Amino acid sequence: MEAGEAAPPAGTGGRAAGGWGKWVRLNVGGTVFLTTRQTLCREQKSFLSRLCQGEELQSDRDETGAYLIDRDPTYFGPILNFLRHGKLVLDKDMAEEGVLEEAEFYNIGPLIRIIKDRMEEKDYPVTQVPPKHVYRVLQCQEEELTQMVSTMSDGWRFEQLVNIGSSYNYGSEDQAEFLCVVSKELYSSPHGLSSESSRKTKLLQARGTRM
Repeated sequence: MEAGEAAPPAGTGGRAAGGWGKWVRLNVGGTVFLTTRQTLCREQKSFLSRLCQGEELQSDRDETGAYLIDRDPTYFGPILNFLRHGKLVLDKDMAEEGVLEEAEFYNIGPLIRIIKDRMEEKDYPVTQVPPKHVYRVLQCQEEELTQMVSTMSDGWRFEQLVNIGSSYNYGSEDQAEFLCVVSKELYSSPHGLSSESSRKTKLLQARGTRM
């Protein structure tokens, strides 16, 4: 029975060869693969789905009745496994380009997209961008200065201290006011600069220039 013929009557279609039973035999480049019709029909627009549904694709058969497909069997295994469980699993020495070529031949859309995404990730690796320095200017009184400097964390470091004079009276003593310049290195990520929690302090933020 050729691929384009109608299905046999009920009760006669249990063959494991390339007929109308549950099991389908494929001879890919001389290597025989045995799988189910359900697996091959998982991607409705694929060559394999059309083949096992009996569309006229002019596919010959070998002496066992298996469909003859003149393609490389090396890359057919991952394609068949993808149809079985929906995951792309490759040996470490297998070229993705070869699997992609076969996936395009068999017209398996989801697999084509997965392989192309993998290849793009390898072709365009995330490059290390030089860190961007962020500077903050914190205003504090003299009595707060020591505590503020000693409790700096999260990568912030002290850069410069500027005395802006005595602006406040505390009891009978004048309290000097300071501007404390601190800095931090931020590394770029796919979504921009790394985030950080906001601090409830009086500050001015200046990026890219020192005070």
